[in-house]
Order: sequence, then C-alpha cells, then structure tokens
Amino acid sequence: MIKLTGIAAGLALTSLASAIAAPLAAAQGQAPTDTMMNEQVKSYDWVRPQADYVRRVVMVPMRDGTKLYTVIVFRKGTTEGPILLSRTPYNADKSTSRNRSQKIEEILPVSDAEFVNDGYIRVYQDVRGLDGSEGDYVMNRPLRGPLNKTKVDHATDAYDTIDWLVKNVKESNGRVGITGSSYLGFTSLMALIDPHPALKAAVPQSPMVDGWMGDDWFHNGAFRTFGFDYDLGQTVKKGGGAVPRGTGDDYTAYLQAGSAMDYAKAYGLTDLPVTRKVLEHPSYDAWWQGQAVDKLLGARKLTVPTMLVVGQWDQEDSYGAPAVYQALKANGTPSDMVSLVIGPWRHSQVNYEARELGALKWEGDTGLQFRTRYMKPFFDCHLKTNAPACETPPVLTYATGENRWEVSPQWPAGDYTPLYLAANAGLSWAKSQAGSDSYVSDPAKPVPMLPRPITMSGDEWKTWLVHDQRFVDGRTDVLSYSTGVLDKPLHIKGAPKVDLRAATSGRDSDFVVKLIDVYPQENTANPAMAGYQLAIGIEIFRGRYVDGFSAPKALEPGKTYGFKWSLPNVDHVFLPGHRIMVQVQSSLFPLYDRNPQSWVPSIMEAKPSDYVKATETIHWGGDAASAVWLPVAKD
Repeated sequence: MIKLTGIAAGLALTSLASAIAAPLAAAQGQAPTDTMMNEQVKSYDWVRPQADYVRRVVMVPMRDGTKLYTVIVFRKGTTEGPILLSRTPYNADKSTSRNRSQKIEEILPVSDAEFVNDGYIRVYQDVRGLDGSEGDYVMNRPLRGPLNKTKVDHATDAYDTIDWLVKNVKESNGRVGITGSSYLGFTSLMALIDPHPALKAAVPQSPMVDGWMGDDWFHNGAFRTFGFDYDLGQTVKKGGGAVPRGTGDDYTAYLQAGSAMDYAKAYGLTDLPVTRKVLEHPSYDAWWQGQAVDKLLGARKLTVPTMLVVGQWDQEDSYGAPAVYQALKANGTPSDMVSLVIGPWRHSQVNYEARELGALKWEGDTGLQFRTRYMKPFFDCHLKTNAPACETPPVLTYATGENRWEVSPQWPAGDYTPLYLAANAGLSWAKSQAGSDSYVSDPAKPVPMLPRPITMSGDEWKTWLVHDQRFVDGRTDVLSYSTGVLDKPLHIKGAPKVDLRAATSGRDSDFVVKLIDVYPQENTANPAMAGYQLAIGIEIFRGRYVDGFSAPKALEPGKTYGFKWSLPNVDHVFLPGHRIMVQVQSSLFPLYDRNPQSWVPSIMEAKPSDYVKATETIHWGGDAASAVWLPVAKD
C-alpha cells in the first residue's frame, strides 16, 4: 500500500470528491456547480408536489383590458366545487399564503377551513390598481355614473371576474358566492348591482356602506381622525403606513396639531388625493350621498340572496350592514332574499376565534359557531350541486348578557319605549317635571375615548367600545344618569334612539350619548366585572346638522334644540341586579375631531382662536324631556 501525504493527499481527495460529484450531478440532470456562478435564481415555487391543494395565479381580463391578479385555491381532487370569491385591497397573494405550508388549511385564513374542506374553490382577487392588479386605484371606487365617468367600477369588475371564473375553472360547478369583511364587504355589496347570473349568494360582513353617516370617515357629521392613517396606508406605494406622529399619546398628538386640516398639513397628508376629497366634503353633500351603497341597493330589486353581517361592537363599520338591511326591507325585499346577523364581535371578528371581547366572555367560539351553523349552510343551499334546503333565519342575533343565539322574524325586534333623563341624575320610565343639568365643554380639555395614554391601534383600538366607562364617570364635563337596581331582566333588540333636548352657549356643539350596563358592585363569581360600566352603545351627533345633514347651520345660543340620532344595533339583556346608565358629554377624543363650539363654515379648517368653551344644558322632563328610546323585546 502506498501512503499519500501532503499535497498529494489533498489532490487525491479533490479528485475523489469530483469523481463522486460528477455522477451525482449527472444523475440529477445538472451540470457540476461552478463555485463562482451567480447564485441568485429567478423564482422558487413554494407549492411543492406533495401539497394537498392546487394554487393557481392568473391575471383575469376586465372589459376595458385591465387585468386583475387573482389566486385560485382548492383541495386536490375537487370536482363540481362551488366558488367562493373575495375581492380585496389587502393583497390576494398574502391572503392565500398565510403560512408557506403544503396543507390547504394552513395557507388560507382560518375562516376558510370549513369551506375548502368541503369542496369549495376559494378565490381572492386584488382590486384594480393595488398589489398585483393593473389599473388605477380609487378608494371605494364609486359606481359608474355622475361620480365615475369611466365604464368600470366594482360591479363591472365583479361581473367580469365571475364570468371568467365559471368559464375557466373546470373544477367548479359554475355557481359563485361572494364574501368578505370591511372593504371586502363593500366589494361584495357592489357585486350585487347588475350581478352576473352565476352569482347565487353573498355574505357581506361589516361592509363600508356610507362613509359619512356612520362608517369609517364620519359619524353623524363628526370626523373620525383615524381615517388619516388608513388613507396613508392604503394609497401610498412607498413610505405609507401609519402617520409618523411617533409612539406617544395620540390624544396629545392630535390636540397639539389643532384642526383636521392643520394635522393633515403638518404630516403632508394633503398630498393624498383621498385625504383632500374628505377634507373638501365636510357635510353630507351629493359626493357622499352618491356613494352610499344602501341607497344604491335600495333603489334596485335584489336578485341575489344576501346575508348581512355586523358586530355589535364594531369599532369601524357598525352602520353599513343594518342600513342596507333596512333599505332593502323598505323596498319590499322578502326575508328569503335578505337576512341580518348581529354577533357579539368587534370589527371583522366573525372571521377569527371569538370566545371573548375585552373583559367579556362568551359561550364558546361564537365566530366558529356562526360560520358552521349559519354561514356555510347558507352558501351550501345556494351554491352546492344537489343543494340542501335553505333554512336561513330572517334575523340572527346574539343576546349578550344572557349569551345565547336568537332568531327573530324582523329587525328591530322590540317595541320602542322611552327611558327619560330625570332629576338627581336619575332615569325614569315616566316623564318628570321639567328641569336641567349643565356642564362646561372645553375644547382644550376634551373628554378622552380611553384612559390616557391612547394609541388608536392594536388591541386597544379593537376593544375600546367595551372598555369600562368608570374612567370618565364623575368628570365635571360628563353627566351620568342611572336607574335603580333592576329587579327583572330588560331585553332590548334594535338600535336605541336618542332624543336629546339641549342648548349651548356657543354657536355649535357635539353631543355624545352612551348607553351603559352597570354591573353589581359586588360580583364574587367574576370579580373583574364588579361595578363594571359596559357601554352597550356609543354614538356622536354634530349639532350644526340639527336641521339636516346636508344643511349645516349655526346654533342660536341658549335655544333648546331636539337632537335626534341612533345608537348602534344591539341585542342585549340587562340582568337583575344591574343598573342602566346614560352618559352625556360633548367630545370623544381623539377618535373624533374637536368641535370648536364657535361657528366656522368648515370645522376641518378651524383656527386656534375658533376653539372656545361652551356651557351645555341638558333638559329633562316637561315639554323638553330628553330620553333614550329602547327597543324592548317581549320575552
């Protein structure tokens, strides 16, 4: 045997490695790797042959030639599958690659599992102008007509997409449903206008319907400042996201900035076309009215069975779904064509685990319960081949307080009964003698929406509507009225209505009313809820619109006006041992911009000198009896 050492040994080992590598590379059909070659490759298909699903990416052509990025996902072996479509501004690629797994339940949102595991074909599409889709992006693109001179909108894009899908997805049965929450709820509703014949069912969830009346940008005329962050994140290709105001107290940041216009200018937001549009339309003019989807649908005959869904504590879009329901019922739409669902959820929580909300706990996962017991059977009966019979409830709500699902024949499902503000900070079912209470509203010290510091993002934002209201109870600029301890349950099913008789020393004013469930002071079964003041509904009204939302006017100092508006829709049981409370205040900051309380043509452009203190007087009893009208159910 010859023993090799040193250089000779190294050469021998190199030759041996080459001798091994060459056959290996040849066996794999590859040339030996050049150690100095460019090591970047064009792409990698993360969907491997062992995946239990098919994932296709296609560019679907629209009638104007624009192509929209569309992802189609279904379990291998699927045939005669119903198509479930969502049209999104939040990235179809990411929506279908939650995890880069080889299991279909892992790559899709958790709410899709029940569907794809039963043969559904799931489709996500980027709306035009965003992410992978071609074309120009317009926020909540209006229907073609006076506000949209082009020939395309979300209705035509949905039609063209469905037409392509039923002709090209051979694994389908040619029947399509559409769903999605928030903006996706809006695109779902728009698909119902001149719908494609293959569209057989829709479940719009927390849809953006009327951005001025009660969804994202305004509520009854009061501007919602968090919309600036959404505008920046939604319409800027590079450098977007949240407004760069730092990580401190949002209350301080907005207060120091001044008016909405001053804030927008300070952070360069007036460079955004969508922000300029909102700032230019502070009142409910034709621009807002022409985009209101409830009005568009109410003027048409609904031809697609639709289940409208909203959360009772939806912090973003509480208005839209009930408004569409009421508009459709008003035009004679029967219950087998439109139904309403109100769950115990925050915005879009229906699509996630929903066992709790803030300090509140439910009987199991209410989101999963709804999806499996009601939503999927609704789609099944309209979309499946050899479909089962439809047994969709006309109205499905979750009775918080007693924590159970309920079915009602219509909505509201209670008889409106006034609960009057009364003397000694009381509430009474009977009208009392006349009296009043007053407080000073100071724009320099607005009432906060949450205990400070405030960050309108994350879990704090998601749960703020169910936060314990004791943090403001007792402030000198907040009035609290309460019943005695209840000796029997009180069940309300509908949208409580506010009739506030009030006067101001200023020329304008905001009024905020909160309907609150006050828990017993002692609660050994759940000590965290002892004395808890749970807001059942919170809503604002901007005083200048007392005579109409399209006709703002200055208020006459000292004159008593009747300000009337509604709180969000609820199904709630006030239990024995609890009390009912109503709080009244004139700011809810920084969620809503401050009312200067002097007269300015546009509050958006108020100057520092315009912000003044005002004395607000709330009348009760007699001919000026303030009340909250509760939709009391007959259990």
